[in-house]
Amino acid sequence: MTLLRTPDERFQGLPEWPWAPRYLDDLPGFEGIRVHRVDEPGRLGMPTALLLHGNPTWGYLYRRMIPVFLEAGLRVVAPDLIGFGRSDKPTDAAFHRFAKHRQFLISLIERLDLSNVMLVVQDWGGILGLTLPIAMPQRFTRILAMNTMLPLGEVSEGFLQWRNYCNSTPDLAIGRLLARGCPELTAAEQAAYDAPFPDAHHKAALAAFANMVPDSPEAEGVSIGRQAARFLKEEWSGHSLLAIGQRDPVLGEPVMRLLAATIRGCPEPLLIPKAGHFVQEWGEPIAREALRHFGWI
Repeated sequence: MTLLRTPDERFQGLPEWPWAPRYLDDLPGFEGIRVHRVDEPGRLGMPTALLLHGNPTWGYLYRRMIPVFLEAGLRVVAPDLIGFGRSDKPTDAAFHRFAKHRQFLISLIERLDLSNVMLVVQDWGGILGLTLPIAMPQRFTRILAMNTMLPLGEVSEGFLQWRNYCNSTPDLAIGRLLARGCPELTAAEQAAYDAPFPDAHHKAALAAFANMVPDSPEAEGVSIGRQAARFLKEEWSGHSLLAIGQRDPVLGEPVMRLLAATIRGCPEPLLIPKAGHFVQEWGEPIAREALRHFGWI
């Protein structure tokens, strides 16, 4: 398997991103693959915020939420999925399987021995992440979900258009793509989203993840997705909050209200009228509302 590693100099001087990189390259089942995370300590006894990004972004998407959680005393762990950010990038699309990336997250959580976790997810962060509590229910106490879904084998026409776009655009201009939905992004912030991907060879995960979304009842991930849905509806005893970027044409309010109905005890979602799919760009007030909702301020 060929792995590409983005040069460190591409990550220098990113706006609003002072966090020191932390790496592992010996996770069981993923030996030799260097994976990156932000991992900032919190106050003793406080929860851990586990921030999971989606496609085609990386941990940088959480730059406006991380300081809010740290200020409140939470530990913050924000990994880059394999193929994204500062993590290594397999060039073979066949590497990217639902079960493999889910196992990566399970292995990372076990390796870091995370507990009392607030699971913070969006896009693929939720497609994968919302299936994690069923595997290790003792580790998770809260969910903050934004513009995501469970992998239940159903996709919209809007998603199929996105998949076709990814498959036909091997050198996707990620910064420009985000700027279409987040017009306030500066040129430097757009460049930060492009930083992990010097060329098309580093972008194999982008189309692979689009093709990995379960789109039929028989697709990989659907069985565990259905188990997770039953768990969240019938057995989940933690607290939850959903935030919805209402300008998202694919994973917007209709999809998120279905998710809210699936999570036991989920309150009325927080609506962000100006936000699109990449709702973390409006993340500071969402993070502060989560702190209030969960009783930390």
